[in-house]
Amino acid sequence: MVGIVSYGGYIPRLRLNRMAVLKSMGWFAPNLAGSAQGERSMCNWDEDSLTMAVAASQDCLAGLDKSKIDAVYLASTTMPFSDRDNAGILKAALNLKDDLSTGDFATSLKSGTSAMIAALDSVKGGNKKQILISASDNRRSKSASVQEMWFGDGASSLLVGDDNVIAEFLDSYSESHDFVDHYRGQNTKFDYNWEERWIRDEGYSKIYPHVIQGLLDKTDMSMDLGVNPDQVVSNMHEETGECGTAHPFVMLTRELEKAQPGDKLLVAGYGQGADALLFEVTENIKNLPGRNGISGNLARKKVEDTYTKWLQFNELIETEMGARAEVSNRTSVSILWRYRKLILGFVGGRCKECGTPQIPSERICVNPSCGAIDSQEDYEFADKPAKILTFTADNLAASLAPPAIYGMIQFDDGGRMMMDFTDCMPDDVEVGVPIKPSFRKKYYDQDRGFTGYFWKAVPQPAPEQ
Repeated sequence: MVGIVSYGGYIPRLRLNRMAVLKSMGWFAPNLAGSAQGERSMCNWDEDSLTMAVAASQDCLAGLDKSKIDAVYLASTTMPFSDRDNAGILKAALNLKDDLSTGDFATSLKSGTSAMIAALDSVKGGNKKQILISASDNRRSKSASVQEMWFGDGASSLLVGDDNVIAEFLDSYSESHDFVDHYRGQNTKFDYNWEERWIRDEGYSKIYPHVIQGLLDKTDMSMDLGVNPDQVVSNMHEETGECGTAHPFVMLTRELEKAQPGDKLLVAGYGQGADALLFEVTENIKNLPGRNGISGNLARKKVEDTYTKWLQFNELIETEMGARAEVSNRTSVSILWRYRKLILGFVGGRCKECGTPQIPSERICVNPSCGAIDSQEDYEFADKPAKILTFTADNLAASLAPPAIYGMIQFDDGGRMMMDFTDCMPDDVEVGVPIKPSFRKKYYDQDRGFTGYFWKAVPQPAPEQ
């Protein structure tokens, strides 16, 4: 049996209140009132499609044996690098084995479902046992545009394989059409969109039904068997907006969270044609350990009413950052290579003599009663519980979201490190508050187009009673 083995999701904590857009820009674009309900998900300044893919994949792989993964696919129309293996960065951040294959699927909103079909066919053919597919998008839009209201940021990851399958893959059907409803040229920042009614009437209304019917014919099924309106799931417009390449995965993940054995799930991806896939949920779904999933991320939202913060995070306005921001961000790729396990995978060391963890890993064990030399073995810290030991909120440091908050983190099982904090305000930070390591953008080298990544601490304060 081949199909989905696990799922995971990530929606950024920040949600832009659409009414904040209307209040700021309604004088210029009153037509925005028609889509100003609810919120859209928005990346923090240090998030992008890659950081969201890492978070979704961590959720997907929680409690599973990562050594069984044979390939990693990343699907996105907003990859941070045009000429660098983005899926390879994802693989490194997850600290997966080196002897696997990676691949980027891009340039179409259906690249996520296309990647899933390729992965399922590979497992079905016996070439691979398990493949991780992550779909993620962080699309930019012009201020006061309809797309600013419609779009959302998010990611979801699916692990497919032939063992412990929670949703059996029944079949798929695809069509390819060079139907240009929108496009983004190589050197442009925003999508160019065609007329909405034409897109709806000639695109969605014709291509989607034809592809879905093709899948039903291929599987000898019919909608006449009992599909009613309440079986068509919400498009999540008022909760997140449309998450681009990730959206079919996001919606599928949300349904898997509550699916029961025997349920049939049809998922489709659209973009210059369409893909449709059919799954049937198995008894194994009862045995899958709990995940944060999409629902867990939807519950941890922080609504943002400051429209100018959205503009700042999306580089739609240019603000004065002060002299402290005038530093060279040139990355030494040789250093990045030598310390790749620490920088990308957040891997430290653990002494084989006394068992003491430490980060970063050094030649000499930090345990004063041990002091063993060259005794370190790799030890992952990305999933280890930790608490805040010290902290400060710095209003003088250059930051896109001041104050810059940072401090010392003490891991419960040993090891401590200075880390930047993110997704928090000063009131969220206290000594003893648990934190969760999160893969984030550390900086962007504007002159060379290079994004540097590292891990930051996300405080996890207890919910208010």
